[in-house]
Amino acid sequence: MDIRELLEQREHQTLSKRAQFSDESRGRPCPEQLREGDVRSCYQRDCDRILHSKSFRRLMHKTQVFLQPEGDHYRTRMTHTLEVARIARTICRALQLNEDLAEATALGHDLGHTPFGHAGEVALTEVMGVPFRHNEQSLRVVDILENDGAGLNLTYEVRMGILGHSSSSRLPETWEGQIVRRADKIAYINHDIDDAMRAGILTDSDIPRAIRQVLGESHRDRINTLVTNMISHTLLTDELGMDAEVEQAMQALREFMFERVYRNPKAKGEEAKARRILQQLYEFYVKNPDKLPPDFRPQLDFDGMERTVCDYIAGMTDKYAMYKYDELFIPMAWQVRG
Repeated sequence: MDIRELLEQREHQTLSKRAQFSDESRGRPCPEQLREGDVRSCYQRDCDRILHSKSFRRLMHKTQVFLQPEGDHYRTRMTHTLEVARIARTICRALQLNEDLAEATALGHDLGHTPFGHAGEVALTEVMGVPFRHNEQSLRVVDILENDGAGLNLTYEVRMGILGHSSSSRLPETWEGQIVRRADKIAYINHDIDDAMRAGILTDSDIPRAIRQVLGESHRDRINTLVTNMISHTLLTDELGMDAEVEQAMQALREFMFERVYRNPKAKGEEAKARRILQQLYEFYVKNPDKLPPDFRPQLDFDGMERTVCDYIAGMTDKYAMYKYDELFIPMAWQVRG
């Protein structure tokens, strides 16, 4: 018995009946032969594949909420992803669920996010004529676009967790996937408050008192309340969720954030410019497919012009999108090089 088999055996001995066991995965799109002497479960292997992917590394230069903020301490997609992974693992550990599955799902959930945050999604929706959804693009990244077009060949449970983390119509089948879905909201609501305070948009006292009385006064208190309540509620009821009072306070906090931050001109004032940058890049590459990078050109034959250009632009970081716009549309004499 090799280490992988010992780990799989240990899962059955220590994890809850609600857990998704590694040796009961529904498998990968392309079956792979197990390696003799392997030390990793299938979900550990998925974590590593995502962690070492190019799309994961690009998350460090993709906007979370604030476009090109002044300061080094604002969240990016990378830091958001890491926070989601930690919250999900904390909850899974307390509930004796599969932490490796939760971590892999969390690491991959935002790989399909565009440059410039949700402004990028709006821009690609407008030019494509169909909704661009980052959860669907994340699945497309791991299934098709990564690894020079071969994809990462992830397990079914990780793939469906990625797809279902923000879908309004599809809930992940595993509890681990559903926990990542909750952890995503817990993370972004709270760290976006922190960033909004750093930007001078909010203060602690702006958060309605009724919400603070339930969730707590500080960033730390709010996350602790949401995480510990989800654990205690689930252990008590055997139903994944939170107490009604805490759930309602979290929803009220989310609505407050949409009103005061996500639609705030100070946070979103540059989004119209960001959308135009991506739309002009899209129009340029559709008219000039020979200017696409060589590794994207073969995709034109089976995905067509619009989808290929969309994939290329969606994968850009904020900085790279601005660099390409500068290179293509700004006269050389006017360009400012850092």
